[in-house]
Amino acid sequence: MAVEQPMPTAPGDQTRIHNIGYRNYDGPRLGRSYATRSLYSQSLRGAYGLGRSIKSKVLPMLLFVVMCVPAAIMVAVAVATKAKDLPVDYTRYAIIMQAVISLYVASQAPQSVSRDLRFKTVPLYFSRPIETADYVRAKFAALASALFILTAAPLIVLYVGALLAKLDFADQTKGFGQGLVSVALLSLLFAGIGLVIASVTPRRGFGIAAVIAVLTISYGAVSTLQAIADAQGSSSAVPWIGLFSPVTLIDGVQSAFLGASSAFPGAVGPTHAEGVVYVLVVLGLIAAAYGLLLRRYKKVGL
Repeated sequence: MAVEQPMPTAPGDQTRIHNIGYRNYDGPRLGRSYATRSLYSQSLRGAYGLGRSIKSKVLPMLLFVVMCVPAAIMVAVAVATKAKDLPVDYTRYAIIMQAVISLYVASQAPQSVSRDLRFKTVPLYFSRPIETADYVRAKFAALASALFILTAAPLIVLYVGALLAKLDFADQTKGFGQGLVSVALLSLLFAGIGLVIASVTPRRGFGIAAVIAVLTISYGAVSTLQAIADAQGSSSAVPWIGLFSPVTLIDGVQSAFLGASSAFPGAVGPTHAEGVVYVLVVLGLIAAAYGLLLRRYKKVGL
């Protein structure tokens, strides 16, 4: 403990200088990159409740199990029946499980950023050698990585099961690679949308409701409009309507370029020309989400 040692003063002078024993820090200064990596690691661990209370682990771990169990069942059926192919393509799995993915984003995006806003800790981050762009990159990369783990894990289960079932190695490897590309795009897109919505409000409950509304209502509305257009014989409009939902955007990209079967009504997926528009919209939304987060945290960090 530092001992207070008053310095001698002139008679009648009430000014005193106290030496409380502080010493300069002589250790290594790790800088911005280390702080950014630490924030990324902490946020990624937090997305699965690691390092937090048991209560915080329940939902993300439960959703992870829910994502993987159907894949394990499909593998067991394929092995038991000696099927020649898996029941579901690698690129279709995330689309089928999109409700679980949306719920995960809705629960973890607010957890990642809303608490910092609610407790006003964001300026404390920026008091260290870390800037707005570093904070946004760390949070964006952490949630995207968590989503990629969530969506890629069942694909790994399917792939390993397919090899155990002695299905064609080349076909399964190609499909597995296409599936990974698809879920990587999905992870970036959903993470960006979720973080932008969650960063608007410090209230976690509002953030959860807003993310669920945007991801699920948009998908329901787009799917309904596509079904109406197909029923009225306007099949050419079906791919263009799909541009207005994150789930159908990913479906369109993978059906145009990754050899996936389309979930659109009548299985009318976008052509290659329309697929280019889908890719540009997906990349544009990811870039726009990053830009909006930068703008948001430049104001919050003041």
